[in-house]
Amino acid sequence: MSTARRIAISVLLLLLLVGLLSRRLGLIKPIYVATARVDEEAVAAATARPPFMSAVATPQSSATNDAPAADKTGGFDGKRAYDLVAKQVAFGPRPSGSPAIAQLQNFLESELKSYGCTVEVDNFSADTPAGRVAMKNLLVKIPGEKPSVILLATHYDTKRLDNFVGADDGGSSTGLMLEMARNLCTKRGRYAIWIAFFDGEEAVRPQWQDPDNRYGSRQMAAKFAASGDLKKIRALILADIVGGRGLIIQRESNSTKELKDLIWSTASRLGYGDVFVAEESESSDDHDSFLKRGVPAVDVIALTSAINAGYWHTPQDTMDKISPRSLAIVGHVLLESVKQLQSK
Repeated sequence: MSTARRIAISVLLLLLLVGLLSRRLGLIKPIYVATARVDEEAVAAATARPPFMSAVATPQSSATNDAPAADKTGGFDGKRAYDLVAKQVAFGPRPSGSPAIAQLQNFLESELKSYGCTVEVDNFSADTPAGRVAMKNLLVKIPGEKPSVILLATHYDTKRLDNFVGADDGGSSTGLMLEMARNLCTKRGRYAIWIAFFDGEEAVRPQWQDPDNRYGSRQMAAKFAASGDLKKIRALILADIVGGRGLIIQRESNSTKELKDLIWSTASRLGYGDVFVAEESESSDDHDSFLKRGVPAVDVIALTSAINAGYWHTPQDTMDKISPRSLAIVGHVLLESVKQLQSK
C-alpha cells in the first residue's frame, strides 16, 4: 500500500472517529432531522385539528348572527337596531349626568322625531351618592282609540365604570326600542302605546343597593301616580340586556305571570322557544318601580346569559358581544306581543 493511500485512509478514519465522538458528546446535532420532525408534527396537527381550534382563531360565520329580513320578523329590522346600538356606543361611556349622555339624549330625541313620534321630555335631578345629578326621561306617546296604555320601556344610561360602553347593558334595549318606535309611531291601535327611555337605572356605587338605582323609572312612576296616568297602564314591558350572541332569556320570577305567559307563548309560536326558555331567574330592574305601584309588568332580560359570558358590567361589553339576529328575535316577539295585548 502506498504511503499516500495509507495517509488518506488514516485521515478518513480520523474524521469518522471525530464525527462519532462529536455526536455522542452533543457537539454536532442533526438539525435537519429535528426540523423534519417538527414540520411533520405541525402538518399532522394542522390536519387533525378542526378549523375552529386553529391557533389563529377563525372568525365565526357572520351568517349565524345576521338578522333575518324585516318582512320575516314582523317589520322589525334587526340590522337597523344593531346600527342604532353602534351609534350609542360611539358616544363612549354614558353614565347619568355626563357630557356623553347629553349627546345621546339629543340623538334619541332627534331620532324619535324623525319617525314621526311625539316625544315628551322630563328633566329632573336625583340625589345620589355622587351628589345631585341631572337626569332626563324621554316618553314617546302614540295615541289609541281608548285611553288605556301599553307601556314599553328601556334604560339608556351606562354604569359608572372606566371604559364601560354598555353595548348590551343599556345599548341593546335602547336600539330595540328605537326600532319599535319606528314601527309603531305611525300606527294607531285600540290602546295607546307609550315608550319610555329611562335615565339613571344603574347604581352610582359599584354595588346595587336601594335607593341608589332606578332613578328614572321611580321618577316616571311617581309622576304617573300624581297625574292619574298610572291607572291607565294595562301592561309594562321592559327590555334590558337583549342583544347577546347565543341569547337565552329566562322568565323573570317577580314579573307578572300573565304577561310572562303571553310573551313566552308568543315566542314559542314564532319558533323562538330555544331563546325564550322556561327556566326562571330573579332580576331587580326598572319594572320594579311599577310593580310596587300595582302595575302589571314584565322584564325581558338576559342577565344570566351576560353574566355567564363574562362581560356584564365590564369593559368587554362591546359591539362584538351582540348580534342583529338576537335583536331581531326579541323585536319580533315584542311586536307580536303588543298586537296580542291590543286585541284583549
